[in-house]
Amino acid sequence: MSIQQNLHHIKSTLPEQVTLVAVSKTKPVSDIMQAYEAGQRVFGENKIQEMVEKQEQMPKDIQWHMIGHVQRNKVKYMASFVSLIHGVENFKTLKEINKQAKKHQRVIDCLLQIKIASEDSKFGMSANEASGILQSNEFSELKNTNVIGVMGMATFTEDKEQIKKEFTQLKTTFNHLKRFKPDLKVISMGMSGDYPLAIACGSNMIRVGSSIFGERNYNE
Repeated sequence: MSIQQNLHHIKSTLPEQVTLVAVSKTKPVSDIMQAYEAGQRVFGENKIQEMVEKQEQMPKDIQWHMIGHVQRNKVKYMASFVSLIHGVENFKTLKEINKQAKKHQRVIDCLLQIKIASEDSKFGMSANEASGILQSNEFSELKNTNVIGVMGMATFTEDKEQIKKEFTQLKTTFNHLKRFKPDLKVISMGMSGDYPLAIACGSNMIRVGSSIFGERNYNE
């Protein structure tokens, strides 16, 4: 199936409240434009430099989401246009985003990345660290960032029960954090292989790449 067909198929299965982030990392602008022409406007990249280059070449009504690990020294390159940063894993990163957003007189939406996977390679903070941030005086002073929810990545495993347990953990953490920040609204979890399960567990934002664009070729 073509990129457009894949996209229409996935969108036809999604509940109304679920936002689809088309993960376009490593994909050429020509592929992304096919998705754009099919009506997709939200794209996710995991490398800031690659996102900057694509943003410069593509239509300006695209919402660019940074879904990868955020290197603080590179935040400045995306601060003028990024729509949502998924991977905020500590307060230092949030502070840097706030500083760079202020330079552009913007408020940048962010998600706190919660570590739900058993793998050491996955980034993120604990639920306790997240609630500590939201209740801190330092956090209340950040006027150019807006934390709107949480993001999590499940363990890379075939064990659906484990994935379900981790997704449920993120939903529980979200509910807990809403006590400190009632306007939280986004739970970003679920990718090509597990997004139906993520939605069943409460996700309202999914990050789908290979099911739209096909498998990635990292040797390109």
